[in-house]
Amino acid sequence: MKLGRRLTLLGVTVVAAPLILVGCTADRGHEGKNGAGKAAPPELTVTPGDQAKDVPISAEVGTKVAGGRVTGVRIVDDKGKEVKAEPREDGSSWVPISPLQPKRTYTAEVTATGDSGRTTTRKTTFTTLPKSTKPAVTSTLYFAGNRTYGTAMPVTVAFDPPIPKEARADVQRRLFVKTNPAQPGVWSWVADGSQVYYRAPDFWKPGTTISVRAGLTGLPIGKELVGDQDRTATSKIGRQVSLEIDNATKQMSVLRDGKLVRKIPVSLGKPSTPTSSGKMVIMEKFQFTTFDTTGSADPYVVDVEDAQRLTWGGEFIHGAPWSEGDQGSTNVSHGCTNVSASAADWLMNITQVGDLVTVKGTEVPLTEGNGWTAWNVDWDQYVKGSALPVPAGLGPAPTHPNHPGAVAGGSPAPQPSVSGG
Repeated sequence: MKLGRRLTLLGVTVVAAPLILVGCTADRGHEGKNGAGKAAPPELTVTPGDQAKDVPISAEVGTKVAGGRVTGVRIVDDKGKEVKAEPREDGSSWVPISPLQPKRTYTAEVTATGDSGRTTTRKTTFTTLPKSTKPAVTSTLYFAGNRTYGTAMPVTVAFDPPIPKEARADVQRRLFVKTNPAQPGVWSWVADGSQVYYRAPDFWKPGTTISVRAGLTGLPIGKELVGDQDRTATSKIGRQVSLEIDNATKQMSVLRDGKLVRKIPVSLGKPSTPTSSGKMVIMEKFQFTTFDTTGSADPYVVDVEDAQRLTWGGEFIHGAPWSEGDQGSTNVSHGCTNVSASAADWLMNITQVGDLVTVKGTEVPLTEGNGWTAWNVDWDQYVKGSALPVPAGLGPAPTHPNHPGAVAGGSPAPQPSVSGG
């Protein structure tokens, strides 16, 4: 990493559509004792432009250097208080780690050093917009702090209303993920713009720490909307567990670190309400909940224990003592995966939010966006959903073990909707 990226954090968080305000102050390159004949100082451009007005509170201090690198950034507000910020990985800007305040004036001083040791310093002063009166897009970060998630856990941000195509690049630039150990990934949008996922080419390694920031406060989203607020979370990845459900055999295989630990008989959705086939992720877990489909074509209300959500549409794995006689032989549910009461209780102690669940052989495929469907397509198809260029050379490992753990949680709880019994 370049020296400029190792500097102590100097800024405040958040949002900025690519800044179109450009400009800089006079060059203050230092000649030294024998300036004549020495290499020219680096060329440095800083944004927003000096004396710029009506700058979004999501502004970043943009830096463009030719013949050197940024070696110093200091940002202060109009009361002289330092604003902490950190550099983007590509060095293109310094991002305040908290939103800037409306109708305030900020000054940024940036220094670049050339290979010869000569420096250039530029200073820019800009004033932010008053508090926006535009409607805010509601964002939800489905990645909570201080949790332990499964190895297939995608970072998911949902939006209401959905983000139009022309605004997705601006929003995506304000979504940040750091992993330790490093496992670079890519954001990918659901076609309708209602959700965006972040994952690496391969499953997370157990023990990985993931830190997320959705820096959306005041971000201009198109001409009519703004982002609602900043959201941050840091959590870890736990042991590898995955579930494989085969409609042909009516069996669930439970694997830990790629090794089979148990087989469980299941009853899936009957032909009129089939279970989806595809790669899903456990989204949330309930020791007790109520499925209420009042108002649907097949209304019912039923209490269930040990339920684990797989889709927004209401497909769960759950205990179903009423169908134990059919489990392993006949599909009788409303779309859920029915298991015995004892098996459901055992599963609750084994699984984590973020574990992969693969269902195959049913009548219907999993619909994009019906749950956290980031793993339901291969990598080449997944990256097509990015609104920004994908890093060159980023892709799955050359060889793949049979199960995710060999490669190497909670969230805001959606309310149960139409669900199988």
